[in-house]
Amino acid sequence: MNADAQGGVETHCPYCALQCGMTLVPRGDSFEVAARNFPTNKGGLCRKGWTAAALLRAPDRLTTPLLRRGPDQALSPASWEEAVDYVATSLRSIQRGYGPNAVGVYGGGGLTNEKAYALGKFARAVLRTKNIDYNGRFCMASAAVANQRVFGIDRGLPFPLSDIPGADVILLAGGNPAETMPPLMQYFEAQRAAGGKLIVADPRRTPTAESCQLHLQLTPGSDGALANGLLHIAIREKLIDEAFIAARTVGFAAVQKSVASYWPDRVERITGVPAASLIQAARLLGKAKNAMIISARGPEQQTRGVDNVIALTNLVLALGQVGKPSSGYGCLTGQGNGQGGREHGLKADQLPGYRKLSSTADRAHVAAVWGMDPDDLPPPGLPTMELFETLGQRGGVRGLWVMGANPVVSAPDAKSLEARMAKLDLLVVCDLFLSETAALADVVFPVTQWAEEEGTTTNLEGRVLYRRLALAPPLGVRSDLEVMHLVATALGREQYTSVEPRAVFDELGRASAGGKADYSGITYAKIQAEEGVFWPCDAAHPGGTPRLFAERFATPDGRARFFPVEYRGPAEQPDEQYPLYLTTGRIMGQYQSGAQTRRVEELNAAEPVAFVEVHPDTAAGLRIQDGALVHVETRRGRATCKARYSRAIRFDTLFMPFHYAGRGRANTLTTTAVDPVSKIPEFKISAARLLLANEDGRDATTLK
Repeated sequence: MNADAQGGVETHCPYCALQCGMTLVPRGDSFEVAARNFPTNKGGLCRKGWTAAALLRAPDRLTTPLLRRGPDQALSPASWEEAVDYVATSLRSIQRGYGPNAVGVYGGGGLTNEKAYALGKFARAVLRTKNIDYNGRFCMASAAVANQRVFGIDRGLPFPLSDIPGADVILLAGGNPAETMPPLMQYFEAQRAAGGKLIVADPRRTPTAESCQLHLQLTPGSDGALANGLLHIAIREKLIDEAFIAARTVGFAAVQKSVASYWPDRVERITGVPAASLIQAARLLGKAKNAMIISARGPEQQTRGVDNVIALTNLVLALGQVGKPSSGYGCLTGQGNGQGGREHGLKADQLPGYRKLSSTADRAHVAAVWGMDPDDLPPPGLPTMELFETLGQRGGVRGLWVMGANPVVSAPDAKSLEARMAKLDLLVVCDLFLSETAALADVVFPVTQWAEEEGTTTNLEGRVLYRRLALAPPLGVRSDLEVMHLVATALGREQYTSVEPRAVFDELGRASAGGKADYSGITYAKIQAEEGVFWPCDAAHPGGTPRLFAERFATPDGRARFFPVEYRGPAEQPDEQYPLYLTTGRIMGQYQSGAQTRRVEELNAAEPVAFVEVHPDTAAGLRIQDGALVHVETRRGRATCKARYSRAIRFDTLFMPFHYAGRGRANTLTTTAVDPVSKIPEFKISAARLLLANEDGRDATTLK
């Protein structure tokens, strides 16, 4: 344990990708969170951060493995030896009968870099399966693909947070940090204090939009048309940087031609944003000395998510606002280690360091570090939604290993996913609590949580951070690294695993060396001494790289790419039967699937149950009172929750937070339609209807 003079341990919040610095202080038999003046949050924390210690002594913490000894049996306590033997025997049986790819692995964006790296290696070197993916597929996938295509590299923010106050104008597309990562708002407040302007594009007038100078309240799913329209105006009014375009980019002529038809009146009809507001936004961005465009899940979680992000990068490149301080395109990573998870092997097609499984050279490099033949590495596997579609099916995945995720709450069309999970021959879940997914498992391994383990995470800036071991885990609980080692040993492949985080991180550095996400120059000591290290960090960049693209982009010729994209609507449009848009997202009081935050008394007191936001005028037509019990229905099913009036939402739109299970589960409703490239589901748009429910659950009326 590392403690300061006051007996506290300097560490980081376990929740979102801001990864705020905090101090964990013992108080009798429990712990308290104290402020820490770290560069990202500067002492600030949100409600979730301040209450993060509550889970360290949660009464329903799992402390022994659980085993389902028969198909009709309940989960019951088992010894570690019995549980590990059951898993190893079942894995052998499945792979002997159906092949190595009949076992799938699903990870979470909250795993440390060490655990994310180890899980990718466990899947490919121990289980020899191609089928591994992670819940970042639901979060960052569209921006990741777009960044790779346009800039040649994917780092959520290619600049430090400290650049934000220096931007004259910022366009924030589909993000609500005032609720999802409140300490980040101090940077936008500093920008405003310096005379900067904030533009927010969002179907809802969120708390973030309340603080902006211009709100573009667009129709859900019209983000690409909005961005194309802004570029059309910038070209028309000669606001683009022709010298930058000529010197540092390729492909602009095709984009210029493609946006010629996105004149303001047409874009107003598509987006619902007045032409005057479009012109105002384009002029603010185009005349700014320094401008940023930042996106979040709004434009990304769509069937045209990649196109939406590329349309935004087209705009920022045309304005010449990349590669200098306080400018550029960035994406707000959501999950605590969503950045590191996708860098080091949790994605279906990637190896550590952002290497590709499809590359002979990349396979050879990683195989040499792992001590195996490159030919024994499996090929790229199935992205999450395709993997889930095969669960329990002939020729599909028969056994699933889940670590750090709760997909029966967080995945779209969750009711169907539950049914497919019931057909599995084996479901293994590593978790702190009996989450909704763990409750369906055949084996549940109790594992350590954030303060009970050492490791690193990579925040939304690409800053690699060190998380200290603060306290010993409860008796009977083991780390995820230990669990993988135990199972690998039972399978006769223990040489591919390690239980020591520092050894795993050192190996990660060797595996990532020479890759785009190069950690080879990062050590635990350097992270602590420098309050985080920005990757890439190698012999050529020993101090790390806070800002990318100053001289060249990470493409073969060093130039950024323009790509023409055409607006296409969402997979589902409202119709007579389902006349409303349903969009989902986060709220301040809960986090992700709620498996942790719904167990914190203070957070539940603020947001105890699911709800649906509806405009009062829309509700009036249904005789729905504020707080009334309602049903929200889509073609996938029904969720039941309380109505919450909001004049901040469009008349044609409903909003539900996705943190709740049971009858209020928003992802009972969402569509499985995905972006054809990133394979991210369209969480942001489903065609829906709203029904008034009596207290006994019977329908009273419906919207036609």
